[in-house]
Amino acid sequence: MRRLMIAATAALLTACATTPLAPPTQPEAPSGVRADLASSVATRHMAAAANPLAAEAGRQILAAGGSAVDAAIAMQLVLTLVEPQSSGIGGGAFLLHFDGKAVQSYDGRETAPAAADEQLFMTSQGRAMGFADAVVGGRAVGAPGVLRMLELAHQRHGRLPWARLFDPAIRLAEEGFALSPRLYTLLAGEKHLVGNATARAYFYNADGTPKPVGTRLRNPELAATLRAIAAGGADAFYRGPIAADIVGAVRGHASNPGRLTEKDLADYRARERPPLCTDYKAWRVCGMGPPSSGGLAVAQMLGIFAQRNITVVPPTMVAGRLEPQPDAVHLFSEAGRLAFADRAQYVADPDFVRVDVAALTSPRYLTERAMLIKDRSMGRAPPGAPDGLQLAFADDHSPHRVSTSHVSAVDAFGNAVSMTTSIEDQFGARLMVRGFLLNNQLTDFSFLPRESDGKGGMRADGAVIANRVQPGKRPRSSMAPTLVFERSSGQLFATLGSPGGSLIINYVAKTLVGVLDWQLDIQQAISLPNFGSRNAQTELEDGASSLLVDALKARGHDVRVMPMTSGLQGILRVREGSRTVLRGGADPRREGVALGD
Repeated sequence: MRRLMIAATAALLTACATTPLAPPTQPEAPSGVRADLASSVATRHMAAAANPLAAEAGRQILAAGGSAVDAAIAMQLVLTLVEPQSSGIGGGAFLLHFDGKAVQSYDGRETAPAAADEQLFMTSQGRAMGFADAVVGGRAVGAPGVLRMLELAHQRHGRLPWARLFDPAIRLAEEGFALSPRLYTLLAGEKHLVGNATARAYFYNADGTPKPVGTRLRNPELAATLRAIAAGGADAFYRGPIAADIVGAVRGHASNPGRLTEKDLADYRARERPPLCTDYKAWRVCGMGPPSSGGLAVAQMLGIFAQRNITVVPPTMVAGRLEPQPDAVHLFSEAGRLAFADRAQYVADPDFVRVDVAALTSPRYLTERAMLIKDRSMGRAPPGAPDGLQLAFADDHSPHRVSTSHVSAVDAFGNAVSMTTSIEDQFGARLMVRGFLLNNQLTDFSFLPRESDGKGGMRADGAVIANRVQPGKRPRSSMAPTLVFERSSGQLFATLGSPGGSLIINYVAKTLVGVLDWQLDIQQAISLPNFGSRNAQTELEDGASSLLVDALKARGHDVRVMPMTSGLQGILRVREGSRTVLRGGADPRREGVALGD
C-alpha cells in the first residue's frame, strides 16, 4: 500500500510541475574538434588531463615516483592556471581512488555558508532569480573544497612530498604559458568577466578584447598563493590572509554580495564517502555517490541496458564517420529520461537527505523501469517508486551549467585515480582573487525550496525539494568520475570521466557503452558523437545525419541537434599479446591529451 501511495504522490508532483524548458546546451562553448586522434600507449604509468601542460605535469610526477594521487594534485594545480574557466583551487571536486585492493571515494564539494537559507536565490517578489543574476558576484560562492580533499587524499595515498607537487604549476605561473585557442575562444564570448578589474587586467587588452592566442600569460599572484599552500598545507588557504581576501571579494561585491565568512572556510571538511559500485555484465563499475547524482544515474542507465541489451546495436559508418544507430539512441535516451527523473526527485546531500542508493539501483527496480521503454519515446519520464522509499520530494527543474574538467591517472604501483573538478559556470562567479577564480557552485541548488507554482515561484503548500539551499549543505552535482574493474579478477580495467554539466551523465555512460558493449578503443568511444536525453528533448551532437534525426522523429522524439562539448579523459588497462599496456584517450572537442611512459 505504501508503495502505491508513493507512486501516486510522485505522479501527482510530476503532473503539477510545469514542463521545463530545454536544458542549457553546455556550460562551456565549443572551440572546434580535432580530427584523427589515436589512443596513446604506455607500459608503466599514464596521466590524462584537459590541457597538455597539465597532463605533462602529471606524467612528470609519475616518472619521479609519484602516486596517482600525486599526479592528480599536480594536474589540478596546473589546470587552475591554464584552464581557469573550468576548475581550480577556488572550486570543488570528487575523486575516486583505487589502491590495488579497494576503491575509496572523496568528496571535496563546496558547502553553503552558515548564513545561507532557502531564500538565497529568491527575489523580493517571491520568484526565482534569473541564472545570470545569481551567478555573477558573491551570492553563489560556496566554501571551496578541492584543496582540503586533495590534502586528505595525499595524506592517505601520496608518495612524494606535498610541496613537490606544486613545482610544475609554480614554474608555469612565474615563467608564463601560451594562451591557448580554446581559452581565447571562451574569453571572446564571455560577457561578465571583464567586470572584475583583476581578471580584466590579466585576460584582456585595454580595449576589452581578449589577449591573442599565444600571448604569454604570467600569474605571479597565483605563484605566491601556491607557494604559501605548498609550505603551509591547505590551512594556508582556509585560514589567514588568503581566506580573508576570498571573503572580502565575496562579501564586498558591489551589486551581488555573498554570505561566506572566514569561519565557513575554516570549518570546511572534505569527506570520505562510500563509493557507489554496481555490477554490469562482466564488470564492476564504481562511481561517486551523493551528493553527486552522476554515479547513481550512470548505474541506473547501465542497469537498464543490462535488461534491454544495447550491445546488439553498435555504431555504424555514416558519411565517413562513426555514428550511433537509431535503435541505440532511442534506448539510450529513454534510459536517460528515467535516470534523470529519479535524479531530480531524490538526490541531494546525504548529510541532509536520505538517498536510498540501494533501492534506486536494485535489479528488481531497474527491471521495472526498463519495462517502461517502448517503441516510441515517452517524451518525459516520471520518477519511480523503489521499494523502501520513505519520502517523495518535489521535482527539481533547476538549470545545471557546471563548468568542469577531468583528470585520470594510473601509476606504476597499481593505484588509479578518476577525478572530476569544477568551479560551476564558465569562469565561475567572475571573481578573481590571489590569481585564481572563485566558484559559483551554490547555483547547483534548486532556486526554489518547494514545488513550483508554474510561474517562477513556489506553491505555499508544495512539497519540499530535496536539493534546496540549507546552511552547510553541499549542492547536488552531476560529476561522474568512474573506475571499472573486471569482475572475475578484480583487476582495474578503466578510469574515466568528463566535464559538461548535467550532460556529464550521458557523456560517461556513452563512453562506457562504447568500450564495454561495443568493444571500441578508448579513443573511438570518446570521439563517438554524443547523444542522449536529460528527460526533455533528445539531444544529438552537431553533424548528426538526417537519417538518424528522421528515424528518431518517426519514433516520437523531439530532437535537438546542438554542440555537445564533452571533455572526456580515459585510460584503459588492456592485454595486448603477452603484455599489459595502458591505452589513453582524450576528447577531440577540447585540448586534452593522455601521456605516459
